[in-house]
Amino acid sequence: MNKTYDSYDLFFRFIETFAPSGFTGINPNHPLYLELEKMMLLNNQFFFIADAIQLKIVFTAKRSVEMIGVQPADLNPYHFFEATHPDDIQRHSLGRSKLFKLAQDFFIAENGSALASTNLRIRKPRGGYSNLLFQCYVFFQEKPTKTSYILQVHSNIDWCKKIKNGFHYYTGNDMSYFRYPDKELLLHGNILSDREFQIIRLIEAGMTSEQIAEKLFLSKHTINTHRSKIVRKTGKTHIADLIYDLKEQGLL
Repeated sequence: MNKTYDSYDLFFRFIETFAPSGFTGINPNHPLYLELEKMMLLNNQFFFIADAIQLKIVFTAKRSVEMIGVQPADLNPYHFFEATHPDDIQRHSLGRSKLFKLAQDFFIAENGSALASTNLRIRKPRGGYSNLLFQCYVFFQEKPTKTSYILQVHSNIDWCKKIKNGFHYYTGNDMSYFRYPDKELLLHGNILSDREFQIIRLIEAGMTSEQIAEKLFLSKHTINTHRSKIVRKTGKTHIADLIYDLKEQGLL
C-alpha cells in the first residue's frame, strides 16, 4: 500500500471552490484539481460528482479510465451496476436506494449532509474484479440551483485481505470515516461473512432451515449452526431483530 495522503481536505476544498458553478467548466489545469489528481494517483483512487436530484454525473476525474476503463465523459450512474460482481449487485442496489433517499431528504429540508460507505467488487478494465471502497459524501447545495450532490470517492482496497470475509458499511455523520481507508475503517461493520449474509437474506425471504440447506447444498445442522453464530456475533435475541436493523440500514 503506497500512499502519502490520508486527509480528504482537498475534496472539501474542491467542493467549496467549484460548487458555486455547479461543478461545470472546471479547468483541468487548475492547481487544486492538479493536486487532487496527484493525491488520487498515489492513493489509487478516482471520484465523480453527481447531481442526485437530476440523476446525472456532472464531473468525473480522469483516472476513471485507468481504474474502471470508462472515459470521464462516458461515465453514467448505471455503469457500476453492469460492472458489479453478481454476488454484490443486491447490496449495491440497496445501498444506492439508501443514498438517493438521503439526497432527497436533504433536498426537501434544504439542508443536510451525510456519509455512506461500503466496498464492492467491480470489474477491472482487463478482466477480473477489484475490491473498491465507495465513500459517498451527500450534501445539499443552494447555488447555482437548489439540489443535492453526491461526491463519490472510489479507492482500490485489494491490499486489505481481511475485508474479503464480510464487508465494510457505514452511514452517518461521523466525518472521521471520510478519509483514506486503513484497516480500522474497513473493518467497521465487517461482522458477517458472505455466507452468513446469504443465509440472512434467505431467512428474510421466508425460507426454513431445511429449505436453505437444500438450496445451498448444506446440512440442516450446518444452517442451524450458522443461525446460532449470527445471533451470537450480532448480540441479538432473534434473527428477526437483526433483519429489522439491516433493513433500516438499507442492507436488506
